[in-house]
Amino acid sequence: MLLFKYVRKVLNRHFKQMNWQAMMLLVLLYIAVSWGMLTAAGEQGLTGSDFLYWLLVTASTVGYGDLSPTTAEGKLIVAFFVIPFGLSLFALTAGKVAAFSAHQWRKGIMGLKQLTLSDHIVVIGWDEQRTPDMLRLLLLEAAQNQGRKICLCVTSTMENPLPGEVEFVRAKAFNDDQDMARACLADASTIIIDTAQDDFTLTAGLYAYGQNPDAHVIAFFRDDSLARLLKEHCPTIECTPSVSTELMVKAAMDPGSSCLHRELLSVAEGMTQFSIQYPAGMPELSVRDFYIPLKEHYSATLIAIDLDSDGRPEINPSLDQRVKAGCTLYYIANNRIKSFDWAKLSAH
Repeated sequence: MLLFKYVRKVLNRHFKQMNWQAMMLLVLLYIAVSWGMLTAAGEQGLTGSDFLYWLLVTASTVGYGDLSPTTAEGKLIVAFFVIPFGLSLFALTAGKVAAFSAHQWRKGIMGLKQLTLSDHIVVIGWDEQRTPDMLRLLLLEAAQNQGRKICLCVTSTMENPLPGEVEFVRAKAFNDDQDMARACLADASTIIIDTAQDDFTLTAGLYAYGQNPDAHVIAFFRDDSLARLLKEHCPTIECTPSVSTELMVKAAMDPGSSCLHRELLSVAEGMTQFSIQYPAGMPELSVRDFYIPLKEHYSATLIAIDLDSDGRPEINPSLDQRVKAGCTLYYIANNRIKSFDWAKLSAH
């Protein structure tokens, strides 16, 4: 037993420093030496086709008893080599696998793991007040819609606030190529930027546009001048200013306006605003051709159209306004309409 404990201590000390290739070679060496020694001892019943099965159950001390050594030499080999060394290798291998799994899980929690994502939503920045609510709404929207993955990217020293629900990347800066590549920024379909300072938002917006100009980028600004500056350099980015003051004034002049806006933005309850693109190849129609069929067939209300799909919709368009294929339609409904029967709408 003293020899076994000493060998196990030595193996444990060096085993932690082993890479996977060295560990595999050690396991193969153990199998080869065990087979050679048992063959030399005349254990024909153990070294046949059931050798690996017997070695595994013996080394792990399961020992079903259906196979066992019959010679005196074989029993000594099993007692002093196969079981002690096998048990040590089995325990240490299991420990290394567990340590590796825990390390990978910890890397994910700390935001240090390389992710493999595409067509996902990247949220850049962290605000204690807004970001948790934003993530909750995004998760609810994703569950009701396409089920896209969400990746939170921050620069602060924090851990994943929603492990198992959102992916997480911690970067040194929002324009660091290596760190932002771990968030698969170039493969994202939507990028939301809401940092603690507008200067950081501007930098992140410029970087995101350069890395992924085809993505739908939304940037939150407190300063309208910086929002206009970003819009000049990146015309497809949707800059969202703070509207809390405007909502307060609107509610003062038209009571109930704040509740109306909150319900239109909420994905959890009540009527909500959604959008859909009028497919390519469909005939040109008027707003009137859409308005009544949408209400009759889907209980939805058309409120705006974006003729160029450039993020600048025309609200409350004229009923005679023409709608071409490729335009974006904005509507209000209880739930997102996942499947439009465009042929029925156009034939109305």
